[in-house]
Amino acid sequence: MSDNANPADDVERIVAWQCIGCGRIEGPQPCVGVCQDRKVTLVPADAYDSALARMRQAEARLAALESLARRMALSTPRNGEWEKSFRALQDEARRAMRESRAAHVS
Repeated sequence: MSDNANPADDVERIVAWQCIGCGRIEGPQPCVGVCQDRKVTLVPADAYDSALARMRQAEARLAALESLARRMALSTPRNGEWEKSFRALQDEARRAMRESRAAHVS
């Protein structure tokens, strides 16, 4: 897997039957004679998809804030221009925080 690959993209989905009464889950497969049962933890696909969407939104917000932090750390304003640069970075930070709050609420 490459450094940019997202492990969430490689998730295998298993189609199974769930009893509407007791909740038992069954995913019949052809047995090849070497089966061993093991305990697994499953979540509904819609819950997983929702968590994945929230994670991707958080990653996008983090990337925007990292970009701002990088510019703050690596920028050197011209002589006499520090206040103008500082104000521009403040405006960008406020915008990023507003967008982050709006994304978090929705």
